[in-house]
Amino acid sequence: MLSGIQHFLFCRRQWALIHIEQIWSENRATSEGQLIHAKVDKPFIKEKRKDVIISRAMDVSSKRLGLSGRLDVIEFIRSEGGISLKNRKGLWTPVVVEYKRGKKKRGEYDRVQLMAQALCVEEVFDIRMDYGYMYYHQTDSRERVEYTKDLRALAIETADAMHDYYKRRYIPKAEYFKNCTQCSLYEDCRPRLTKKARNVERYIYGAEL
Repeated sequence: MLSGIQHFLFCRRQWALIHIEQIWSENRATSEGQLIHAKVDKPFIKEKRKDVIISRAMDVSSKRLGLSGRLDVIEFIRSEGGISLKNRKGLWTPVVVEYKRGKKKRGEYDRVQLMAQALCVEEVFDIRMDYGYMYYHQTDSRERVEYTKDLRALAIETADAMHDYYKRRYIPKAEYFKNCTQCSLYEDCRPRLTKKARNVERYIYGAEL
């Protein structure tokens, strides 16, 4: 799933528990995220604003990445260098917009997820896109994301690593970080218990380790 890109880069154990072990739990953050996506997840809602067509919940996939999923929003902007659309006059350039409940993060995982979505769109329409947008609900802000060579490479590398983990059914060991308690899978993962167990083992067998 395309949505797994963000999980994988944020915490590979979280991704494995969700996508391999099929474990999922709700918390306040996940519930708020679902409410925010309530409108964009309706595929029959389409808007046209002057030279922009806004389409929601468009399904896409990529044979190269081996990923599929649903876009939050894709905008088609009238452009001479764009593509043809069924039942629409002129040419249109697609721009993906990904919605997030929080604010801009330090890590690359949101932008890599957007890049992976764009790679799927490029494969569907046989085009090359230059940029997309991240929309952050908490700050009501839109960030333009350039599709650089490095970002493209990271998206492909992440997809390949996800397939490797999935084929091997590999579940990484837990590591405890300060944000672990905010994860909806905290009780399933139990990172504190795992870390404590390793510390005891290291204390007992320290000379050998």
